[in-house]
Amino acid sequence: MQLRKVTAASAAVLALGLTATACGSGDKDDAAGSGGKITIGIKIDQPGLGLKTPEGKFTGFDVDVATYVAKELGYDAKDIDFVETKSADRETAIERGDVKFIAATYSINDERLQKVDFAGPYLLAHQDVLVRADDDSIKSPEDLNNKKLCSVTGSTSAKNIKDKLAPKAKLQNYGGYSECLTGLENNAIDALTTDDSILAGYAAQEAHKGKFKLAGLKMTNENYGIGLKKGDAALKKKIDAALTKMVSDGAWDKAVETNFGPANYKNDEAPKIGNVVK
Repeated sequence: MQLRKVTAASAAVLALGLTATACGSGDKDDAAGSGGKITIGIKIDQPGLGLKTPEGKFTGFDVDVATYVAKELGYDAKDIDFVETKSADRETAIERGDVKFIAATYSINDERLQKVDFAGPYLLAHQDVLVRADDDSIKSPEDLNNKKLCSVTGSTSAKNIKDKLAPKAKLQNYGGYSECLTGLENNAIDALTTDDSILAGYAAQEAHKGKFKLAGLKMTNENYGIGLKKGDAALKKKIDAALTKMVSDGAWDKAVETNFGPANYKNDEAPKIGNVVK
């Protein structure tokens, strides 16, 4: 008799769980996580895009996009496990299944498409330079000739300028963007270069408001996409649908304003799904 009671109770619990699932905002995409959770790769050191605060909170445009997509897949914010994925580790993390998808200033290019698939793009960024707010001397890439140009060690952004656009630029490599910003503020350098979205995120920080501005040079096109496992067409379709909805309901514009607005970032309109600008 006791066995029957336990079995009946278990059946009741199971039925209640199924009912609750049916009444939810949407069925979870079983392929997008496990144990009721979804693991998403982000950057944790880029203000305005992907940043982990000292309190352990995750903020930024990429975080907002990833959270919106996860919700459309059936996951509440509490169901999301954000993990750091550094640039060099992104493809490996996807291939190993460490994350279900990545939203981390992840530019779509032919080399990466050999290893992973991309949903989106969800943001069109451009290589730009950040200068002091009172500096109007840099209006074109050529104006960087004889200027002290900073980027981080290992970055291709500054090399792109020196090799192709301003060969007389005085390239200085620092350990991190924060060091470049300090140099820019103290007149030790004249400009900092990387993607405009990243520059806007730093400039929008409370400590930097009003000190810097973007030159608006748009030297390259960087199509940020959501990286996922190669061949997962079903998940790609669902993420594309979520991104389309995010744009149409105004959440995309709100996320841009919240994360980049303080830097007066002149972003492009939200790109159409599948439209990779060369």
